[in-house]
Amino acid sequence: MPGSHAQRDQMSNSSSITHFLLLAFADTRELQLLHFWLFLGIYLAALLGNGLIISTVACDHHLHTPIYFFLLNLSLLDLGSISTTLPKSMTNSLWDSRDISYIGCAAQVFFFLIFMTAEYCLLTIMAYDRYVAICKPLHYGTLLGSRACVHMATAAWGTGFLYALLHTANTFSLPLCHGNALDQFFCEIPHILKLSCSDAYLREVGLLVVSAYFAFGCFVFIVLSYVKILRAVLRIPSEQGRHKAFSTCLPHLAVVSLFLSTIVFAYLKPPSMSSPSLDLVTAVLYSVLPPAVNPLIYSMRNKEIKDALWKLMSVFFSKQ
Repeated sequence: MPGSHAQRDQMSNSSSITHFLLLAFADTRELQLLHFWLFLGIYLAALLGNGLIISTVACDHHLHTPIYFFLLNLSLLDLGSISTTLPKSMTNSLWDSRDISYIGCAAQVFFFLIFMTAEYCLLTIMAYDRYVAICKPLHYGTLLGSRACVHMATAAWGTGFLYALLHTANTFSLPLCHGNALDQFFCEIPHILKLSCSDAYLREVGLLVVSAYFAFGCFVFIVLSYVKILRAVLRIPSEQGRHKAFSTCLPHLAVVSLFLSTIVFAYLKPPSMSSPSLDLVTAVLYSVLPPAVNPLIYSMRNKEIKDALWKLMSVFFSKQ
């Protein structure tokens, strides 16, 4: 009976939470406004960069190839992930608030997990695309036809949806009795788990361990793909051919490195290094930096994207 009474108290405490308190970037009004304008600049840059890539790939039929189809999906995912976290944080800074509703927090966790998981799956698929293009060029049209590409992209989005649904439902079914303050600028599962007062949080930890195995499997696949790509490129007799092959892989490799390094540092850093300020910085690095920088990485060394972009802009301005 005492155990059931304690459980009822825990559940009532959890159900009484109607909102969470996000971490404020600063206490003074001037710094809050600085944070707002800084994040607004980053957000607009991400919207512009990813929007230009989506428009360019969609409008130029020369870019209707597998790698650019996946790049278009990557830009959509980047737009989704950064739009899940930054607008709420900017709004709170502008209005000097820390509140996010319980439903809003659950929605933020759900959509952020969809976009981040689908992006990791898509980066794995893009590694396979580069492997086939360089190691098995004669089979490229067969292995990566339009139907196969659509199925792969759908699988990435579907995996993100199922993963997010599972984790969000499990996390927000936990009884919470350690307050409602989250030491983060957006709703993040590890910080929500710290509020749990039940051993049931071990279920979520178990799911996270399974997720880590899945993520490691994708990482091994990417590494093996690039080992085979490197061997194939080194066998190309002409230096120009080797340079062209490397140039098609470098943007993807840079995006993968940025994505994985920021997430690994955020979640696998030693506990001795953990502090509220460092956790905040690492969260910004893995949730804000990649969506803003990815368009720049892909367009900087890609002549086809740059040519198509200039063509699109010239057509647009000629109509003005």
